[in-house]
Amino acid sequence: MSSLKIMLGCLLLSTWSSAMSQLNDAETVVFLGDSITQQGTGPDGYVTLIHKAIDARRPDSGIKVIGAGISGHKVPDLEKRLDRDTLAHHPDVVVIYIGINDVWHWTRGQGTKIDRYEAGLTNLLKRCTTAGARVILATPSVIGEKHDGSNEMDAMLEDFSAVSRKVAAASGATLLDLRQAFLSHLAHYNIANQDKGILTVDGVHLSDEGNRFVASRMLESLGEVSTRQRLLRHHVYFKFEESVTPAQIDEINRAFANLKNQIHTIVDFECGVNNSPEKLNDGFTHAYTVTFTNEAGRDVYLPHPAHKEFIKLVDGKLAGVFVVDYWVVE
Repeated sequence: MSSLKIMLGCLLLSTWSSAMSQLNDAETVVFLGDSITQQGTGPDGYVTLIHKAIDARRPDSGIKVIGAGISGHKVPDLEKRLDRDTLAHHPDVVVIYIGINDVWHWTRGQGTKIDRYEAGLTNLLKRCTTAGARVILATPSVIGEKHDGSNEMDAMLEDFSAVSRKVAAASGATLLDLRQAFLSHLAHYNIANQDKGILTVDGVHLSDEGNRFVASRMLESLGEVSTRQRLLRHHVYFKFEESVTPAQIDEINRAFANLKNQIHTIVDFECGVNNSPEKLNDGFTHAYTVTFTNEAGRDVYLPHPAHKEFIKLVDGKLAGVFVVDYWVVE
């Protein structure tokens, strides 16, 4: 099985970002990278959006945001200009978003060898931390937006992303796994398997939606907004037989809600009665949402004795039932 397929499977069980503590007042944040970061300083770019978001939330914080991206740059280029473009600003936080060109330029024989990439990232992080800066290291995102692993550079890009993860873990840097974040988003919102036009304009450079997406993930890593978590929603809809009494429905609702107290893998439960004015519910009146952190939690729930007892309770009282499960990020 390819490393990309293994990673896609792990998406269901993990989040894609750790987070540092919220920025302190008057701190300086430098975003170091390539053309994606250079464009990120434009009016609708992710660096600008981050600055605006911080100013809106904390107007008196005095936090300074600096973009230091140059088109075409790779890890060795960042090493050469780190002092001039980053450390000279005496940053408290350095966000490094690099790796696309290190891979992409192999299409013309000018990419970065993977061992050189690892050594360069290690050097960058060491120099930043020695200078007193906290570091967020982002994995490279995408070169092509097809969600099924069929983009030309997917295998190499995943290998380089794995190095970024390794270096972040070894150095103690905060990891922002944009590769995972992009792939998860595209699996949900690029079912047509387009190679561009979702989060990018050309398969690499960010669209307006892509800039908003990256800005949100960066703000999570900076500790300025809560880190999102993947959750599995199990939605159940009941259409009761006409003979079922309100007292019986109350008993069913209480029993369903009580499953959370009996099955430890349920992290949340909600129920409600349809009140839509559209009248498209086809006789289904009651909706229930059971939330799990992963599929393993659902696997405990379905055959659990308490759940089986609940099924016995509703047996013969339903004219219809249907179930929909899906992942959310919140």
